[in-house]
This record gives sequence, C-alpha cells and structure tokens, in this order.
Amino acid sequence: MLNSNSASATATHKRDLQEYSTLELAQALAQRLAIPERDWHRLKSNRQVRALELTVAALVFLIKAQPTEAIERLKQATSWLDLSISAPPCPTHGVKKD
Repeated sequence: MLNSNSASATATHKRDLQEYSTLELAQALAQRLAIPERDWHRLKSNRQVRALELTVAALVFLIKAQPTEAIERLKQATSWLDLSISAPPCPTHGVKKD
C-alpha cells in the first residue's frame, strides 16, 4: 500500500516529466543507455547492452521522423539479439608491430 508521501512523490515526478518533450526524454534515455567510453571494452560484446543502446537510438530517430535511420538501428539491435553479429576486435589490440 502506498503511503501519502510516495503518492505525492509519484505525482510530482509525473509533473516533472511533463516538462520535457518526448524527444528530450528519448534522448535522455539514449544517453543513459549509451556505453561510456571507460566501459567500452568491457561491454562492447554484451548483446543485451548493445541491443538496448541501438533500440533506444531507433526510438529517437522515429520521433525525429527519420524512419530509414530507425530501421537500420532496429536491424542492428535484432542482429545482436539473434547472434548474427559480434563486436569486431579493437584495431589497437592484438596487432603485432613490426
């Protein structure tokens, strides 16, 4: 059961979200789900993380009325989930220098 404080906080939170456009909310979510540079090597092959990142990017493009870009991101997200793509190796790792 919700107490009055949590109901009040939920109502305030909903009002706060109303202040942002749909595009701003989607962009904020995309920013939140983007792999930070410091975590790139650790997460670059994580299929769940990559699919989430690309799906939200597709949502941003849909909101911006750019369906071609959205479709491309959704195809990539699907490919991560169905195991048909993998992260390429980093160009600076594993390369022997002559």
